[in-house]
Amino acid sequence: MNAPQRDADLSSLAVLGDATRRRLYHYVAARGGGVGRDEAARAAGISRMLAAFHLDKLVAAGLLVAEYRRLTGRRGPGAGRPSKLYRRSPRQITVMLPVRRYTDAARWFATAVEAAGPRATRALHQAVQAFGRDLGAAARELAGPRAGHHRLLAAAEQVLRDYGFEPARANGDVLLHSCPFAALTQQHRDTVCHMNVELLSGFVRGLKLRGLQARLAPGAGRCCVILRGLKAHPPARG
Repeated sequence: MNAPQRDADLSSLAVLGDATRRRLYHYVAARGGGVGRDEAARAAGISRMLAAFHLDKLVAAGLLVAEYRRLTGRRGPGAGRPSKLYRRSPRQITVMLPVRRYTDAARWFATAVEAAGPRATRALHQAVQAFGRDLGAAARELAGPRAGHHRLLAAAEQVLRDYGFEPARANGDVLLHSCPFAALTQQHRDTVCHMNVELLSGFVRGLKLRGLQARLAPGAGRCCVILRGLKAHPPARG
C-alpha cells in the first residue's frame, strides 16, 4: 500500500469515529441489500434527516454506495419518486501500521497448495475443519449450558459476525454477506470457496446445532457458502 492510498483509507475509517455513524454502517452492511433512509433511521433511533446526513457522509467516505430505486415496483405516472437506498461499498479497507504483507503470504500459500495437488488440499481442509470445530465450540460456550436452538443460533451468528462473515437470516437460511478471505478470491476463488465449506462445516459440528448444514451456494455480493436447516426451527415470537 502506497502512502496516498494509506492516507485515503485512514480518512475513510476516521468517519466511523462517530458512534451513530458506526451503528448505521453496521446495520446497512448486515442487511446485505439496499436500505432506505426511513428504515435506517428507525434502526438507529434517530430522525430521518439525521440518518440521511450520516448515510451520505458514509457514501462520501467510500464506505457505502447509494442507488435510486422504486420500492413499490410500479412504473410510469403516479409511481412516485425513486427512493435513495444504501448498501455497503465493495471497497476493502485495511490499515496496518507499520505496513504488513499478510495477504501476499496468503496468496503464496494458496498458490503452493494448488500446485502441490490433492494431498496438500486434504491437509488444508483438515486444518481448517479443526479450526472451524473450535470456533463452533466457542459459540456453544458463549450460548451457555443447556442453551436451546434459538440461543445457540444467536451465539453462532455473533461468533460468525466477529470473525467477519456478516450473517443474516433469510428464508430459512443464514446468508453470509462478507467473506473474511475476499482478498484471495480474485486469484484463488475455488480454493477459498472450498476452504470456507470446510471451515463452516467444522463450525456446525463444533456448534452441535441440530439441522444446520454448510452448503456451497455462490451468490452475488456474499460468501459462497450458506448455512441451511432453519425452517424446522423458526425464530421465537415475541
